[in-house]
Amino acid sequence: MADKREYRMEELAEAAGITVRTLRFYRERKLIHPPRREGRIAWYDDSHLARLRTITTLLERGHTLNGIAELAEAFDHGRDVGDLLGVDTPTEEEPVRLTPEELAARFEGQVTPENFAAALDLGYLGTAGDEIVHISRRLLDVSSALVQEGIPLAEVLSAGTRVRAHADALADLFTDLILRHGPQENLQRLRPLARSVVEAELSLALDRRLRRENHTGPDGEHTGPDRDHMGPDTD
Repeated sequence: MADKREYRMEELAEAAGITVRTLRFYRERKLIHPPRREGRIAWYDDSHLARLRTITTLLERGHTLNGIAELAEAFDHGRDVGDLLGVDTPTEEEPVRLTPEELAARFEGQVTPENFAAALDLGYLGTAGDEIVHISRRLLDVSSALVQEGIPLAEVLSAGTRVRAHADALADLFTDLILRHGPQENLQRLRPLARSVVEAELSLALDRRLRRENHTGPDGEHTGPDRDHMGPDTD
């Protein structure tokens, strides 16, 4: 295993493409972790370099230093990836490791301290060292696609909170149903059946909602035929 590289202050500033004065300023603002001290010498490592490159990227994307400081605090106090994913709980979801720069690129201009904290609270994000871990590639892809369609990230996260409540209720329903009629081992084996029921019912519910929307004009007036309110066919 390769030794962890360490830098003196001048070396770190050069590697990050900033001045020593700027590095001192970032350290005073607590945008980076304190260095390791060896006598009077301060030693920095690759985690400091990664954080400095993240700060530069976020500044280039229009974030303020105050906003970056709040993001850094939220990141440093985020849930550890072990707590997020659980140690013994099996999952069908694929976690995704991201650098802060990659996360910012996914949600251009909308990775605010408030949204980052909301995603942490919701359990979408965790931290692993200087990396961010999203709990589900599918949720990450869908969330970024919705944002690209013009839906604000804050509203996507708010909807995620409501969906989480409904999903927990459905999980409880199926868990109780299965455990009433078999051993606990059946939960994992019958999991795909529960997921299929939910996917099918959601698809049918969307069909019903789309039919209602198609029969309603912009002002809310009924515009199309509704078979439930039509009389018998006549010649």
